[in-house]
Amino acid sequence: MTYVTKSPWVIHYDGSSCNGCDIEVLACLTPMYDVERFGIINTGNPKHADVFLVTGSINEQNISVVRQIYEQMPEPKVVVAIGICATSGGVFRECYNIKGGVDTVIPVDVYVPGCAARPEAIIDGVVKGLGVLAEKKAAMNSALTAVSETENAEMESEPPIEIQVFGSGEAPGKEAEHE
Repeated sequence: MTYVTKSPWVIHYDGSSCNGCDIEVLACLTPMYDVERFGIINTGNPKHADVFLVTGSINEQNISVVRQIYEQMPEPKVVVAIGICATSGGVFRECYNIKGGVDTVIPVDVYVPGCAARPEAIIDGVVKGLGVLAEKKAAMNSALTAVSETENAEMESEPPIEIQVFGSGEAPGKEAEHE
């Protein structure tokens, strides 16, 4: 985790689940597992989050909520699907209102299997997600560098703009009328 330059913030959302994975996510915050030792901070505001932890399957009522949280997160961002319900719909996938896993609504970067996923697996998934986040940041920085270099090259190749200044405050071609 030496590639992380700032503390990664995570936001957690529970879709439609039995809450087993939610309990395990909360266990990661306890002194026994203590994800804060990695600098990981849990937030409730998607505008501050780098990593989106989703537990439970996606149903008709939470599609818009999941998309809204995802869209409010700043780029680059990582999505971690925790538990078999979030990865594929799990035991609820045959229910009339279940769409499936999180990847049916938003792109997922890391899948953490299990029913319920163990805290060690969740922490490992988040750490893998931080590696993906670092790769996305590097790609974003190189793309920004390429764009700025292209803009600089275009500015250097353009001829300078000539500005004409008229001393008397009159428009061009009006000087001859005063003679």
